[in-house]
Amino acid sequence: MYVKYLTIIFLVFFLTSCNSNYNWGWYVLNPSLENGYSNLQFLLSGLSITVLISIFSIFFSLILGFLISLLSLSNYKIFKWTNTIYIEIFRSIPLLVLLLWVYYGLPVLFGISFGPFIAGIISLSLSDSAFEAEIFRAGLQSVSKGQKDAGKSIGLNKFQEMRFIIFPQALRIILPAIGNQFVYVLKMSSLVSILGLADLTRKANELVVSVYRPLEIYSFLVLEYLILILIISFLVRKLEQKLKTNL
Repeated sequence: MYVKYLTIIFLVFFLTSCNSNYNWGWYVLNPSLENGYSNLQFLLSGLSITVLISIFSIFFSLILGFLISLLSLSNYKIFKWTNTIYIEIFRSIPLLVLLLWVYYGLPVLFGISFGPFIAGIISLSLSDSAFEAEIFRAGLQSVSKGQKDAGKSIGLNKFQEMRFIIFPQALRIILPAIGNQFVYVLKMSSLVSILGLADLTRKANELVVSVYRPLEIYSFLVLEYLILILIISFLVRKLEQKLKTNL
């Protein structure tokens, strides 16, 4: 299925290059040429940064989002208000603005300074955790009251009830949404390039300046992100299927 999508994309690029009046210069990315090979190496060198910042960001956003979602299940109004305020604030702030504020604002206001990598992780985690919190809340509340009562009837405490009964059932429900958020984080990680972080987007921008072939470079950048997202989607579907077989 994924090979089919990639084949279609390659065909589109090929047909476009044949039918348009634009003089394509794919030689800048031709691996058989010395310059083309070095350009490909330069572009792909940003892959590790993009993958790492996405993985760390989704990891921390999942933890933070889960903890924030638990506040909404509390019987105390102060916790519910905290949940609502947190979600509304970080869902409303554009990620680009949050990135700039964390990187440039924190050192001025609080004397706390982070490098581009850490600032990117903090910003992506905070932004995504607000969405993750709503996903977790919906999943946890979808578990029927009868399941919870069954846990209490066999003497489980709140922690055991969450661990053994509620969370495993909620996870099967929310997994597709979490997968979508991972894709969102991966795409939004490209904004960190404005802080000077050498990710895929930053590498592409730098190469465009040196070789003056923006369409070719950005087309390859699109392909890089597409392959990463297809891999993530494939892994999420495999995990969904595995969880279904365990039902």
